[in-house]
Amino acid sequence: MLKRIACIAFCSVLLAHASARAGDPLSEAQQVISDQLSALVARDATKAYALASPDIRAKFPDENRFVDMVRKYYGPLSTSSRYAFGRSKLLTDGETVLQEVTISARDGKDWTAVYELKHQQDGSYKINGVRMLSKSTSTGI
Repeated sequence: MLKRIACIAFCSVLLAHASARAGDPLSEAQQVISDQLSALVARDATKAYALASPDIRAKFPDENRFVDMVRKYYGPLSTSSRYAFGRSKLLTDGETVLQEVTISARDGKDWTAVYELKHQQDGSYKINGVRMLSKSTSTGI
């Protein structure tokens, strides 16, 4: 009987993991990026911080420090007036998503941001890093 319960529990975990991965990773990643950009522009530190990966949150254990870092080193993200998604790439069967985003900052300068998102155990994607390029033409990822 104990083996049967253990088998049912194990199968339930596998099914939950499979259904969490059933969505479109690129669409999910783009939604996370959109949500974080909106939160940064709205100065909603709690929401922006919640969309960062556990690795990033470990480096910045306070949402205010996180947002200060974003404003200091990734300013165009917190002042974006417009953005558009470019190319994307799935790595390791969707465990990692690379997504190119062209951002128009309020000062009129265009930037390319390459986001790295990691798939989490709960099925969500979280932002694990951003590389900023001060040009708007796509150079590949």
